Amino acid sequence: MLKVGLVGAGGISDAHISAWDAMEETHLTALCDIRPERLSRYPDKHGYTDFDQMIEKENLDILDICLPTFLHADYAVRALNHGIHVICEKPISLKESDVDRIYQAAGRHRAQFMVAQVLRFWPEYELIKDIYDTKKYGRLLSASMSRLGGTPKWSWDNWMLDEDRSGLVPFDLHIHELDFITYAFGAPKNHKIHRIKRPEQDYLNIVYEYPDFFISAEAAWYAAPYPFRASYRFQFENALIVYEGDQCTIYENNGAVIDLTNAHSGETGDINLPKSNAYANEIRYFTNCILEGRSPDKIKAGELTAILQIMNQI
Repeated sequence: MLKVGLVGAGGISDAHISAWDAMEETHLTALCDIRPERLSRYPDKHGYTDFDQMIEKENLDILDICLPTFLHADYAVRALNHGIHVICEKPISLKESDVDRIYQAAGRHRAQFMVAQVLRFWPEYELIKDIYDTKKYGRLLSASMSRLGGTPKWSWDNWMLDEDRSGLVPFDLHIHELDFITYAFGAPKNHKIHRIKRPEQDYLNIVYEYPDFFISAEAAWYAAPYPFRASYRFQFENALIVYEGDQCTIYENNGAVIDLTNAHSGETGDINLPKSNAYANEIRYFTNCILEGRSPDKIKAGELTAILQIMNQI
């Protein structure tokens, strides 16, 4: 059984902790956070407020990093230098140079590293990649993607609203869409950026251009209390695939409407959308890679570098 430790017991950690606890091949033994009150919520785990102490005492196989963005790279390298495999919340870093630094540390110590870009494991987004790869509905013509919500005012030490620590909307929200776009279609050939950046809110719209199609992506922290939502529309030659309001629907040009929201695998051979937890999916994938002695190359270093090159132009 693989021993797992997690550092950074903030909001996203809950999804990770439940995923680790659900797997038979792993045992989440320890949590680390500088806030003791965050650790008290999990009395069955060993709690640490000192990261080095956790690393020294726990003899971990895997470290899960759920820290604020600006700490990702340093903590990843510290764990990798101990030969510990690392899965890290998105984004990998604010700095392009950290990609090589992390992967070189992993290579030196024969440890595996993966940044948890969750849309690559989200069924509604995996669906789009499969339709694009198989050309089930012909060529992709255009797409729009969005990730919108109110300005977050709840983060520890208000780090999310500090550009030097979070990167604001580009790195906290838009990174999801750009990562999926790069994963599914390759690096964009060109992009056009529009941004309204103010102290109280941050809105971003980027059009990514490819030889045969374009994708418009928007992300926002609004000053108004707008409820969070993510959506997309992908226009193929023979169908429109829409994800909005947690519902996924295919509108075929022949008039058929396929609701995938509650679909399950069957024997018809038609497209189906199994319900699953994307956070659990990414953690399961990384764990299987460790158990099988293979690289988690569903997420490649070169892709992460290409993404950060664009991010740092915004």
